[in-house]
Amino acid sequence: MRRGGTPPGQPLPSPPGPPGAGLPAPVAARDRAQPRALSAAECQAILDACHSERFVDLSPTEVWATLLDEGVYLGSISTFYRVLGEAGQSRERRRQATHPAKVKPELVAGAPNQVYSWDITRLAGPAKWSYFYLYVILDIFSRYVVGWMVASRESAALAGVLVKQTCHKQRIGLDQLTLHADRGSSMTPKPVAPQVSDP
Repeated sequence: MRRGGTPPGQPLPSPPGPPGAGLPAPVAARDRAQPRALSAAECQAILDACHSERFVDLSPTEVWATLLDEGVYLGSISTFYRVLGEAGQSRERRRQATHPAKVKPELVAGAPNQVYSWDITRLAGPAKWSYFYLYVILDIFSRYVVGWMVASRESAALAGVLVKQTCHKQRIGLDQLTLHADRGSSMTPKPVAPQVSDP
């Protein structure tokens, strides 16, 4: 005999009333009241701690560790992040340096003899492993080659002489010309720049 007097092999008697009567309606897990969930006051305490002046620039992990060292426990690290995330404050909390957008320099010539561009090109010589170097100065407004020279070596001193001769030939005045070049080894040394302003 089973408990309650029902013989083995026979179904248990159904409770009185329709099926499911007296039972609570099912609730989704996300909608259930969690007994260990933080109250609104406890969540606000975490936000207040993170918003305090001494913690305003610290990460939630640092805030949690500092409070724990002081004997204050408001929740776990993940709880700190969750509460801040629900408040829309889970981004970088520290002050970040702001850098203005870099603007590429642009040279514009409205007339001849305002902006020159120059470069050095290596040319193959008559024998193997022998080269010549073509120095060319171009007026970017007219595309006119205002100066050129072929040399047996690449040299900043030779480039300076060419620039000075070209400025004299084109009658370039003081502070009239902008000379553009790339960052080649012979184009960055200082001996080239002064040639533009020398008489």
